[in-house]
Amino acid sequence: MKLNIVDTTLRDGEQAPGINFSFKQKINLAKAMDKAGVNVIEAGIPAMGKEEIKVLQALNSLDLKSELMTWNRMRQEDVDKGIMTGIENLHISVPVSEIMIKSKMRADRNHILRETGRLIEYATKKGCKVSVGAEDASRSDKKFLQKFFKAAVESGAVRVRYADTVGRMNPHTVWEDISSLKMNLSVSIDFHGHNDFGMATANAFSAFKAGADHISCTINGIGERAGNTSFDEIVLSLIYMENIITTINVGEISKLSKLVEKYSKIKIHPAKPVVGKDVFTHESGIHVDGMIKNRENYQYLNPDIIGRKHKFVLGKHSGIKSVKYIYKSRGINLTDLQATKILNNLKKKTY
Repeated sequence: MKLNIVDTTLRDGEQAPGINFSFKQKINLAKAMDKAGVNVIEAGIPAMGKEEIKVLQALNSLDLKSELMTWNRMRQEDVDKGIMTGIENLHISVPVSEIMIKSKMRADRNHILRETGRLIEYATKKGCKVSVGAEDASRSDKKFLQKFFKAAVESGAVRVRYADTVGRMNPHTVWEDISSLKMNLSVSIDFHGHNDFGMATANAFSAFKAGADHISCTINGIGERAGNTSFDEIVLSLIYMENIITTINVGEISKLSKLVEKYSKIKIHPAKPVVGKDVFTHESGIHVDGMIKNRENYQYLNPDIIGRKHKFVLGKHSGIKSVKYIYKSRGINLTDLQATKILNNLKKKTY
């Protein structure tokens, strides 16, 4: 099954506290995502106003290979503004859990089904390809969720989204829910996960294995609260562990990550998988010795494919071979005695 990435950095990612991408930054990010082979760019929320619509219209004029999509609430005015952008792909997000239907929407299930169907048919007649998202699907009644998606498809939805809005799922429950939906739906399933318990990537991985061929994610995992499924993590894990088919140009991953770090002003944790500055860095003498003999001894992910390199550093955990290797890489050949002296001096400074 082919992996289709739905990147929502420009929508859900920007909803992280303090992030405000400028007009120019959004253009640059969309171009960078396009170059990286992202399948769908969830570009923004038309209902935010005239400035957002201008950005979306500008993005639509770029003639990108990536498909653009707007995000809209289950409201007539939202859908109309989405259509106004000229972007063909239109996503409608609909609360489906009892807590959201009653306390957020002040409605009932019948209203949800009726209004969703009406808006899908309306947008489809206007020439849109409609994706429908079940907001808070992970807390919804499963029979109602099946009914909701079935009705959406019958009304013309071309794709459905299962949103773990509050990040409460685990890989096992994701597998159960997505597998069940896959057996009963004829359209593509998009999984949208949040990272409140640190499971967003694992949940997205499980969702793909269960049949969700579209995965929503953000660059560097930025987003509401604890963030979203991380683009780099889900792409590389599926490539390495499942040998999947994808349009993603992995050589662009590090560049995209740095660009979002620069624009968002959110520093990447040094140990963040794939893109953290320390994830290909080794200090331990045992590890460095093993890496010198064969890089695969202590590193499964090859940094070369994403434009990075292994790095060896000296510290109190280093060994003599590490010292000699690092010095030799700088054109200095040391004897064992010299390396031992350097190592001893280094260790004294760490205590």
